[in-house]
Amino acid sequence: MAIKLSDETRKRLISSVRRYFEENMDEAVGDLKATLLLEFFLEELGPSVYNTAIVDAQTHLQARVSDLDGTCYEREFGYWKR
Repeated sequence: MAIKLSDETRKRLISSVRRYFEENMDEAVGDLKATLLLEFFLEELGPSVYNTAIVDAQTHLQARVSDLDGTCYEREFGYWKR
């Protein structure tokens, strides 16, 4: 599965990679190197991050669904017990 980014997001990420190198590695990199590094991260790390996010979302949703009885239950035939 390829991770697709909008053009604006891609530009901002490339700028962020360039800034990271300038501030933390004391090395200036151009757009080409930053783009190649971003592509590597998206291809190599992206699926792991994506899969972890999916598992986290499933866990959260399953917890909410399993608690439906407790949060949404209405007692039946309660009129005569008033």
